[in-house]
Amino acid sequence: MTAEVAASRDAEARAAGEAVAAIYRAAVPAMRDLPVFNPALDVAAIGFRALDDHAFGVIVTPWFMNLVRLPLDSATVAGCSQGEVVTRVLPVGALEFTVGQLEGIGGIESCSLFSPMFGFADQAAAETAAAAALAAVLDPEQVADETSPSQAPSKMATTLDRRGLLRGAWMERRP
Repeated sequence: MTAEVAASRDAEARAAGEAVAAIYRAAVPAMRDLPVFNPALDVAAIGFRALDDHAFGVIVTPWFMNLVRLPLDSATVAGCSQGEVVTRVLPVGALEFTVGQLEGIGGIESCSLFSPMFGFADQAAAETAAAAALAAVLDPEQVADETSPSQAPSKMATTLDRRGLLRGAWMERRP
């Protein structure tokens, strides 16, 4: 793939992430009075990029933070049912995504990172966590190198569950 094509696909992925964020922004008034709503936060699409003909990034809302994967082309839509759990192998390992449908978007796969969002004092903290989680999922060895340059990066486990990801297991070292 040429650099121009890759840049174009990444632009498509960012637009897809913003389209998803727009749907959740429209839901804010309905969610505002629910006990899971953190009023210090807004909706944001973080780090969306093209990955294997899919847009991949993180959606932050005042009530959840999810890794999101959605097809960039209608031809790449898999035959999965809403609510089905699918395993996707990413650089960090295998993660489980739940298949859903968003009106105006179509098929979407989500992997919950945080819900509710009361652990975040402000939008900057939530976006920083989203960017760090995305980096850990897509390039765990690079993240490990940056966080602990004095140690050589370890091989990642072949699978990493959501709890392990959130607990920082991607940073653990093996002797």
